[in-house]
Amino acid sequence: MKLNRTTQRTVEILKMVSKNPEGITLDEICERMKLPKTSAYDIVTTLGEMGMVNVLRGQKQRYTIGLTAYRIGINYTNNLDFIGTIEPQLRSFAKEVGKTVFFGTRSGHEIVYICKAEPENPIITTSTVGSKNPIYCTSLGKAILAFTEDETRDEILGQVKFQKKTENTILSAEALLQELEKVRQQGYALDAREVEDHMECVGAPVFGPDGNVLGAISISSLYKPTEDYEALGLLAKAKADEVSKLLGFLGKI
Repeated sequence: MKLNRTTQRTVEILKMVSKNPEGITLDEICERMKLPKTSAYDIVTTLGEMGMVNVLRGQKQRYTIGLTAYRIGINYTNNLDFIGTIEPQLRSFAKEVGKTVFFGTRSGHEIVYICKAEPENPIITTSTVGSKNPIYCTSLGKAILAFTEDETRDEILGQVKFQKKTENTILSAEALLQELEKVRQQGYALDAREVEDHMECVGAPVFGPDGNVLGAISISSLYKPTEDYEALGLLAKAKADEVSKLLGFLGKI
């Protein structure tokens, strides 16, 4: 996917301004980003008009983060209030199933782990809060993709670069789409040792009040041939449904 260069520069300038509470000059922006002054000036002037940056007048104008950017950040934080609902649910669920459980959301074509809860004697997992994994070979990712609108799902799949992690890793969009159809039918997804040979996980989608998939809950365990992964999947689905209701989801119309 081709990225718009001006948009990229705008985001980078905003990041730079946000890290300099005392303000940053146009010359400093140009020097750090190797930008022509005319290009940088057009961007910061537009950001100033939109309230994304403040302009501090002086011998040299300095730019600080603006009220509009602050408000956008506050809205993002408010949208994360659901974590306060999910975390205690995960803690009790981890004790109930005796396994490590996660809540994750989509970030581009990857999954980012937002919450993690462990039982008294947890297994060691490589995934930690804030870490990421590919969307196509994780139970969290499949659970989210299966219930994502077709247009968005297709856009995500266009960004995925399939890489073999184990002998079980899905390696094509066609195979993944077949898998997602199965996930939609049963309501939960499997990571059948697709990321790590010794780990098998199940995941189920969590929906927000608007009916859109918000993320997913997963159960992680060491692979055992005797483990009933269908039963684990149904447990994950039941908990995900419960959490969705707590978040205001009333069910598909």
